[in-house]
Amino acid sequence: MVEYGNGVSQVAGKVGGGSGSTPVDLGTSIGQFVTSSVHTLQAMPPAELLGVIVVVVIGLLILKRAF
Repeated sequence: MVEYGNGVSQVAGKVGGGSGSTPVDLGTSIGQFVTSSVHTLQAMPPAELLGVIVVVVIGLLILKRAF
């Protein structure tokens, strides 16, 4: 018996077996990924943004040589 807790309300309504996690909405997940990525880029100082651009260009050049 659970005293001083919500043992019954937390367990009631859950399906037995499985992890009990909620299903993931793929469209919402992609939208949140894009939104947070854009926000991160907008919040960067110019020097850091330039560094990211340099790293991406170098990475693309390495991939071009590899394939």
